[in-house]
Amino acid sequence: MKSDLSWNDLVLFAAVARSGTLTAAAGRAGSSPATLSRRMKALEAHFARRLFLHGAQGYALTADGRALLEHAGAMERAAAAIAEWRDARGGPVRVRISAGTWTARHLARHLSEYWRPDAPFVPEFVQSNRDMDIARREIDIGIRNRRPEHVWLAGRQTGIVDYAAYAARPDIEGWIGASDDAAATRSARWVRDTHESGIVTTANDPRLMLELARAGAGRIVLPVFAGDAEQGLLRVSAPITDLRSEEWLVCHQDARHDPPIRAALEALAGFLRKAERPRPVTD
Repeated sequence: MKSDLSWNDLVLFAAVARSGTLTAAAGRAGSSPATLSRRMKALEAHFARRLFLHGAQGYALTADGRALLEHAGAMERAAAAIAEWRDARGGPVRVRISAGTWTARHLARHLSEYWRPDAPFVPEFVQSNRDMDIARREIDIGIRNRRPEHVWLAGRQTGIVDYAAYAARPDIEGWIGASDDAAATRSARWVRDTHESGIVTTANDPRLMLELARAGAGRIVLPVFAGDAEQGLLRVSAPITDLRSEEWLVCHQDARHDPPIRAALEALAGFLRKAERPRPVTD
């Protein structure tokens, strides 16, 4: 059977089947009886089945014709549903945004500064210290510490991020490290590589490490924005040169033109760039 069947052929078939005559169907379909007669013969040839019984009473459906009309009806309902979806004015679209622990918390805390309920998107945060897969749509936008390397990714730099050591008191010398099953962030590796002998305790979650530092268990490395904002912590070092990094908004090349994602990118970029102090990113 040929595969070049046109949806319009089925629309005309349904008009003839429901009207019973070519003249009545012509008025419904906006076509001439002669054209409809020709198209119905072509349709029967296409399926190699007789669809109509021709007689004085007009066009009556055969068993095959009735079966085809049921299928055509299902296609009409699907087309109507698609049209309804196209014309629907639903709510804003969720845009999945991944960021490290401190960036995600910072964005959530300051949501009203870059998002309003009437925006075309709703941010859906995914806290992760790994690069989630944008190509496979695990997320829509990632906040990362480097320029995207793959050609299918688009990126824009929004700032520079500094890190420093923090503690509950300046006389605290020990360090809080990440346990073996924690995410291997750059800051965690730096503590391990430069202060391994001074690590007094570990935790497998950055927020637990923060609470340990606030309780006086040891020093912790934080992005300066996160550390400076935490009550009960003091900055006890200069910014750590080895940890200074860029901040990038990254998304798929094609998805960046989608209106909700475009709106989210513009909102996030405006918010991140206007901040007076560096902010944390996924390391």
